Amino acid sequence: MRIVVQRVKEAKVTIEDRTVGSIGKGLLLLIGVGQDDTKELTDRYIDKIIKLRIFADEQGKTNLSLQDVGGEVLVVSQFTLYADCKKGNRPSFTSAADPKKANELYEYFLIAIKERLGNVEKGEFGADMQVSLVNDGPFTVILGEELVF
Repeated sequence: MRIVVQRVKEAKVTIEDRTVGSIGKGLLLLIGVGQDDTKELTDRYIDKIIKLRIFADEQGKTNLSLQDVGGEVLVVSQFTLYADCKKGNRPSFTSAADPKKANELYEYFLIAIKERLGNVEKGEFGADMQVSLVNDGPFTVILGEELVF
């Protein structure tokens, strides 16, 4: 699983000029699912994301988590995080999970993170989406294979 975590002041997803998800202060999560990903790995990533201390405290130090600041979450599926550009100029996506598996883990991710946080906004799996955001900082963290063991 590959996840781009962006601390935002606001973010939204639109499809054909219709807003399908929007948040204020919180995290925009772009999620790519790989062939070997599992529900157990997904749970570990959710735990890591919820506990990430990337919000500023009163002294301006990044000591606070999403829960500490009452932040919101917008989750967007993005298989292109598995782009392999080593050969040629056209990316290969052979490491990405097939659409059926990717959608199942994306939906599992949404259910599991909602159970922990409550309200979670989302994009639409497989749709042509436009994502807009005001990155806060900017502060962006890329989670990859660090939880695989």
